[in-house]
Amino acid sequence: MRRILLDTDLAMGAPGSDIDDGFALAMALADPELSVELVTTVNGNTDVDNATVLSRQLLDRLGRPDIPVVRGAAIPLSPPPRGQDAVSRRDSSAEPAAWSGRRAAPEIVDRVMTAPGELTLVAIGPLTNVALALLLEPELAGAVREIVVMGGVFGEHTNIAAMPGEFNIWTDPHAAAVVLASGARLRFVGLDVTRQVRLTREHAAAMAQGGQAFGAFAGQCTLEWIAHHGSWHPGDPLEQDSCAMHDSLAVAVVTRPDLVTWRAAHVAVETSSPVTRGVTVADFLTFAQPPPQNCHVATAVDVDGFTDLFVDRVANL
Repeated sequence: MRRILLDTDLAMGAPGSDIDDGFALAMALADPELSVELVTTVNGNTDVDNATVLSRQLLDRLGRPDIPVVRGAAIPLSPPPRGQDAVSRRDSSAEPAAWSGRRAAPEIVDRVMTAPGELTLVAIGPLTNVALALLLEPELAGAVREIVVMGGVFGEHTNIAAMPGEFNIWTDPHAAAVVLASGARLRFVGLDVTRQVRLTREHAAAMAQGGQAFGAFAGQCTLEWIAHHGSWHPGDPLEQDSCAMHDSLAVAVVTRPDLVTWRAAHVAVETSSPVTRGVTVADFLTFAQPPPQNCHVATAVDVDGFTDLFVDRVANL
């Protein structure tokens, strides 16, 4: 059994909201080889208060209110330049909540240092909480079993001038730089592979036909998100008819690393220039005297293998 802490900027609420992080949480709970021991929240897809409320609501819907949710960082270490704020997809159905005295970074430190070598940290939002935890306790890098990150793009580009780096890295590139320099065992699942794994309306129907309550909800949310998401990309037929499952793939590879092809790399992130903010530069160590390896990067994916696994597990929740 793999024990995980899930760090997320979850924005999944009513149908029409972003489903990515919510489906990743569902995928983690559906995996019989995973034990989700903590959910921590971070500013990203939505503000951190909203992410905290929505994470609790989704855990209730999934029948796991016992899993604690701890609020994390409200702002990145390095906010975007004025006029380039991250897009917020706030769900107006969420209500403010009363927070306990705990915060995500020290909670991550306490849990990992209490069980060295046993906990995997899966980060599917900006890396602010993870970086803060490593700054609070540098020995965390050696105590965590590994850190799996949904973030970056390594052999391609975003092709978005206003957001040159992948969203999670672009939102807080200084945090990503801290994580990459930490010495922790790191695996990055980026846009090179996540843009290939997509849900269609047919997949939505398959989830809804599973006969389970969450599967029906998931199918409806998928249809609404494809319609909403497609409105942002009026000239792209692929985006009109499907949506990528970025975060769910990062969760899946914790117990199914065979779903992707991994390459050792040295990755650096651009932190200074607004033109290239958040761009990840990957050296795959193929030239003489390469820089030291600091992570593994996913470079190819078994699309059908992941999609079949995802639809089957969510349909049966």
